[in-house]
Amino acid sequence: MHKTRVLIIMSCCLCALVIFAWAQSVRKPGLWEITTNMIWQQSPMPGGMTMPGGGPHTMQVCLTQAWIDRYGAPLPQSANCQVSNVVRKGTSMTADWICSGRMPGKGTLESSLADPNHAIGKVHFTGVMQMGQNSRTIEYTINSSSVYKGPDCGNVAPPPMPK
Repeated sequence: MHKTRVLIIMSCCLCALVIFAWAQSVRKPGLWEITTNMIWQQSPMPGGMTMPGGGPHTMQVCLTQAWIDRYGAPLPQSANCQVSNVVRKGTSMTADWICSGRMPGKGTLESSLADPNHAIGKVHFTGVMQMGQNSRTIEYTINSSSVYKGPDCGNVAPPPMPK
């Protein structure tokens, strides 16, 4: 009987340790600074022309606990795009990104925590861009790196939940 009690107590302690370790590795709510870099595999611009706005871009995003519980990571924001097939595994998430409107196509989203204060992400999108009467095939990849800045978002409002 004494041996059984010791095993139960040890099992409970082990479970608590696993839960604590898992809780330390999930994304924290609050202010995150995200640096993105877009790479065009197939640009809509005619040969020799480059897309405006190239190079790294940095922005701040406020993630709420509700957002983290639902998606686990920041997502691209676009009125004509929807997120589906969200799969969360420990410290990572993947999802599909389906867009309609002037730029219909499909993408994949990935995000993973390197540690509780740093994450990396990737968006890969293939679609068609309407340009007047013409349409052009596009393909791009956006790589991102996120750094946790703290629990207070200051004047940065949380993004709206995607549909």
